[in-house]
Amino acid sequence: MHRNTVGYRAFGQLSGLLIANSYLFKFLKHIPCPTLNCYACPAANFACPIGTLQHFAAIRRVPFFTIGILGAIGSIFGRAVCGWACPIGGLQELVYRLPVRKFRVSNRLSFTRYLVLAILVFIVPFFTLEPWFSKLCFVGTLEAGIPLALGDPMIRGLIGPFFWMKVAITVSLLLAMALVKRPFCRFICPLGAIYSPFNKVAPGFIEVRADLCTQCGRCQDVCPMDLDVPREADGLNCIRCRECVGMCRALARPNAGHSIG
Repeated sequence: MHRNTVGYRAFGQLSGLLIANSYLFKFLKHIPCPTLNCYACPAANFACPIGTLQHFAAIRRVPFFTIGILGAIGSIFGRAVCGWACPIGGLQELVYRLPVRKFRVSNRLSFTRYLVLAILVFIVPFFTLEPWFSKLCFVGTLEAGIPLALGDPMIRGLIGPFFWMKVAITVSLLLAMALVKRPFCRFICPLGAIYSPFNKVAPGFIEVRADLCTQCGRCQDVCPMDLDVPREADGLNCIRCRECVGMCRALARPNAGHSIG
């Protein structure tokens, strides 16, 4: 019987949101958050890891501390952080439940998140001395820009065309989330691009028995990343959510006594 993990992951994602934005641990502000969270959110406890990388690119120094933390997290969990703890991932899955027509977009386009990482996080800040990913990031608009504008008349008075462009980007992404599975994670998120290669070294989460797979496609139907699970399980795009594990005898946890092939 398929043991659905949606409830457990939703709890983890909600916990991630509350821990990152509880306003109780401000002394951790210099520590990069393991997930994507805007440091400018009034209740934020941690630094934004992508914002930190942009800052160091702009001042042309190497952020050894941030690289070390992200490397340690990736080495232990891989992209499981994206599947179990990131509230932005949870938001995308929640919006996707809206009863509208759905579209399937190939994961062959997932390389675009590496372009975002290279261009907007490193190259553009290096030459312009400005954190352009953070300037355009919809997470910052949702967690900081809109709440601050709603709560402070002085900030509302400063709103100009650039703010409305950010709102347009946010609305466009929210609409995309209703139509396509996790579009931000799959095609844009630079933090996911950082964690992705660690899936190759972090302890495995899924084993596939090719001899038992009937190619029925049920695993792809439940996969939040719309993966071809028998081929892409534990690959660069896998967020290790294990929604597919337990629903099919060809899929199992690595410690379940099955062997690949």
